[in-house]
Amino acid sequence: MLLAILLPGISMILNGHILKGIVCGVLHLTLIGWIPAAIWAVASRSQDLADKRHRETLAMLAKQQAR
Repeated sequence: MLLAILLPGISMILNGHILKGIVCGVLHLTLIGWIPAAIWAVASRSQDLADKRHRETLAMLAKQQAR
């Protein structure tokens, strides 16, 4: 999360969102755009984690139903 706040564009690229990371990096380069870029990167990271938990839950449910 700290990386998402300090370097939002790099954080998004490392999470696999190349185009979003480039746009966020350009936004980060402007002084006014740094705060929205950081918020966007943190929100994107949180959404990625929520999606991962959702996929894991669905996989566990499917595994239990197969029994």
